[in-house]
Amino acid sequence: MPELTRRRALGAAAALAAGAGAQALAARPASASPNGPAAARESMGEHHHGGPQPFDEVFRGRRIEGRPVTGGGHQHHGGYAVFIDGAELHVMSNADGSWISVVSHYDPVPTPRDAARAAVVELQGAPLVPFAAN
Repeated sequence: MPELTRRRALGAAAALAAGAGAQALAARPASASPNGPAAARESMGEHHHGGPQPFDEVFRGRRIEGRPVTGGGHQHHGGYAVFIDGAELHVMSNADGSWISVVSHYDPVPTPRDAARAAVVELQGAPLVPFAAN
């Protein structure tokens, strides 16, 4: 029997940890949401016939609106327009169904409404400056 070395012990521990991690991922249901089942149901309710529903509300004193857009121009924003106090917030849908905006680009959210709310929080009262897309 070969002698137990530090290298072999660490290799065995790493293999066990990787196996346990893979088993935990396999056991998680595919429909699970990282924010819990209520968030998954809520975000599923936002999607209607392949796209998010329109919204118009006041969030933290700012008017946020979102609606589907059709025709003309570039459709890189997923065919959906979001506005904060009348200024367009550039949003984009990701392949996994999440949404990002130019204000919170590295923090994907489940819906365009959540993207607008995240932008309002990030702006901290500052006006939204128009984004000049190519």
